[in-house]
Amino acid sequence: MKLATLKDGSRDGQLVVVSRDLASAHYATGIASRLQQALDDWGFMSPQLQDLSDALNAGRTRHAFPFDPAQCMAPLPRAYQWADGSAYLNHVELVRKARNAEVPESFYTDPLMYQGGSDDFLGPCDRIVVASEAFGIDFEAEIAVVTGDVKMGATPAQALEGIRLAMLANDVSLRNLIPAELAKGFGFFQSKPATAFSPVAVTLDELGEAWQGGRLHLTLQSSWNGRKVGMCDAGEEMTFHFGQLIAHIAKTRNVRAGSIVGSGTVSNKGLEKNGRTEWPKGYSCIAEKRCIETLQDGQPSTEFMKYGDTIRIEMKGKDGQSVFGAIDQEVAAPGAA
Repeated sequence: MKLATLKDGSRDGQLVVVSRDLASAHYATGIASRLQQALDDWGFMSPQLQDLSDALNAGRTRHAFPFDPAQCMAPLPRAYQWADGSAYLNHVELVRKARNAEVPESFYTDPLMYQGGSDDFLGPCDRIVVASEAFGIDFEAEIAVVTGDVKMGATPAQALEGIRLAMLANDVSLRNLIPAELAKGFGFFQSKPATAFSPVAVTLDELGEAWQGGRLHLTLQSSWNGRKVGMCDAGEEMTFHFGQLIAHIAKTRNVRAGSIVGSGTVSNKGLEKNGRTEWPKGYSCIAEKRCIETLQDGQPSTEFMKYGDTIRIEMKGKDGQSVFGAIDQEVAAPGAA
């Protein structure tokens, strides 16, 4: 089933069930008014939501209405936890290589992860409001999952059983603020503003054979100002699967229902051609493109995002239909009309 949260003037919005083709929706009020309610009592509420989903997809509901992603908040407008990993080691290797630094061996066995702000997420069509273009505005196209309760000490296999939903994320980064923050030794904070998520979150059964071993084997598409810049395979080159990422969090603490875990920037390796490395599948963040340019040409030439720029992030199934709907955002200055 597919779930979304519609804007209703409150902090947490209104839970709706969305049809498989993303054309229509139905309020889930009689079951749960908010997604967090459903996650807290998933065993009882998810079968009822599934029944509503089945009826909606079969055209048997009387109060369905057209689904509009522009009216969506994030599926979870605020969450108990937002932990973002860096599961695609090619991204880490590129960044390190561009500054002539080695990747520590531990990075291949122990996932990188930071804890971001989870009190205020962006809807899929909300503007990315940034105080200054000089901050180095960048998009990051990612996969994310929403968990149920996962006990401290869970194995990766046990952690996989705790996944309830999957969705897309735009983990916005302010690149020019990052170096000074990391130099303090305490990690990201101001350089990681509000994250946006796809219109719908979906249960894993909706993904069919594309979901294998904690990885989503579909292409993540990124279009910057209307031009497609990334067609990255989200499956094969994911070094750490979602079970491993969740188990990493659970090493010393319980993970509670409503936690969101991100994959990090989806990234694919380059190919050698005529003595030069090329990246035919493109990129899922501008920082990676700048690293590629540094390796190819000695210096970056692509600038970060400006006010008025747009970013669209989407994933389509084998049938060509959008799985999660699209994140479709514009960068704006504070107070812009």
